Formats: sequence, C-alpha cells, structure tokens
Amino acid sequence: MFVMQDSNEQIELISRLIDSGWFEKELVEKQQADRLAGLGLGKSEAQNRHPQAEPPCASSVIQIRPDPGREWRKGAPEVILGETKDLSQIISMAQELISGAGRAIISRVRPEIIVQLKSIFHEYPVCIREAARAMVIYSPTYKRALTGGHVGVICAGTSDIPVADEAALIAEEMGCRVTSIYDVGVAGLYRLFEPLRNLLLDDVDVVIVAAGMDGALPSVVAGLVPVPVIGLPTSIGYGFGGKGVAALLSMLQTCAPGISVVNIDNGVGAGITASLIANRVAHVRGHQSQ
Repeated sequence: MFVMQDSNEQIELISRLIDSGWFEKELVEKQQADRLAGLGLGKSEAQNRHPQAEPPCASSVIQIRPDPGREWRKGAPEVILGETKDLSQIISMAQELISGAGRAIISRVRPEIIVQLKSIFHEYPVCIREAARAMVIYSPTYKRALTGGHVGVICAGTSDIPVADEAALIAEEMGCRVTSIYDVGVAGLYRLFEPLRNLLLDDVDVVIVAAGMDGALPSVVAGLVPVPVIGLPTSIGYGFGGKGVAALLSMLQTCAPGISVVNIDNGVGAGITASLIANRVAHVRGHQSQ
C-alpha cells in the first residue's frame, strides 16, 4: 500500500540508517554472502576451508531477494521483470512480494507464463494488461490506496500503446488516477488539441508522452502544457535511427522546457517518475486545503 511520507520523516529514516551503520553492515554481509555463494559453500564450511584451497572454477547460486518494503521507503513498488526470468523465479518473487507488500507487479510477462501464473495463483485476484504483457497478483485482502494524484498518458500511435499501457498500470498501482489518450501523433496533430485541453481542465499533475519514429510528440506537448512532461521513447521505428534511437535523441535534444526523458521502452520508469511527481503534488494540495 502506498504511504506518502513527509520529507522530515524520510530524512529521519535515512539518518537512523546511516547512524546505525546499516548500509555498511549490509554491504559487507552481501559481499561475503556473494563470495561464499560463488564457492558453493555455506558460512560454517567456509570457516574451515583454507583460502588457497578454493577451486579455480566456482559454481554460482542464484539468490532471489525481493524488496517488499521498497514502496514504504521510496514511494515506488518493486516490479518483477518477467521477460528475463523463468517461471520458478517469478513464482518465488511473487509469493514474497504478496506476503510482504500485498501484491506483486510483473512486467513483460511472456503469454505462456501468464497462463501458468493464473493457474498457480487461481485463488488470488489478478489484473492482466494484455497490451503491456503485464499482470498484478493481489492478496485477497489488499486494497489499493488512492493518493489523489492525476497522471495523463498520451500515446502517439497505436503501436506505442504497449509501452504507454505499462506506464499507466504502474501509475494506477501507485494510487494515481490515470487518463489515457491514444493515437494523437504528429502525423495528424489536430487530433491532440481537444483531448489535451480536456486533460488540463481536469487538473492533470504530470503527463507521460510515449512516441516512436521521430519522437516529436513529447516536445509538442511540453511546449503547450504548464505541467511536467515525461518523454517515453518507444522502439517503434525503422531505418536510420530505428528501434527508438531517433525518438530518444529527439526527446533529449528538445528545446521545449519542462520535459524529462526515460530510456527506450521504459514504461515502468516513466510511470514511477510521473507518479512520484503527481503524488507529491496531491500531498501538498491536500495540506493546503486543510
């Protein structure tokens, strides 16, 4: 569950961690554990083994360490990247996140893995975003907290929808209200103006703009709106500068003020950044209305 902390509370938390030596202790323990894991040894075994007797080729041990407390500390949840993990790894991480945080968000899930996860977690509520190939598995008692933040997600073309939908899902899971506007790219720019006006009239706090090819749409939007814009380049494109390179460079090279840019196809990063902004704005707005 998302909890918006005051800045003073977060500073106090960081100060306590530094004063306790937690960071240094954790680093030393991790380095030691990683070394022993690389040798295929437990701690007790290693204490009785001479360092010079270590084998030249050591087996590695895969360790999964989910971070269910990340949302409480950072305001942003951990997201499992399903594309690079096998089923057993995803299940293990999901179980720990559900137990510790109330839900597991999994991005870039292969279709056959989605089917298997639905079967394995059949007793749990599940949300599936087919376009984004993403899913969320909830504890039966989990209730998403609404923050009052409002994120707009604008998508240049229908081919950009999967990445834009990934960003929208993350924003929703971080408690934001999301308004999505699709297929309003620069090839038919007249399509943008009315929905953009309505978005501003609805008091949007931040706007994500996903675009591939020349990646021009975020610059256009940033030149029109008085709120932060997150440029989200997608890998839609071909020829010179294809696969999102031209879009990324175009957004980085923009002369429109008020735009920040995430990496190619980084819907998760765009969703988190936008939500942190929107949730902070909503937090301040709530204090001012009291």
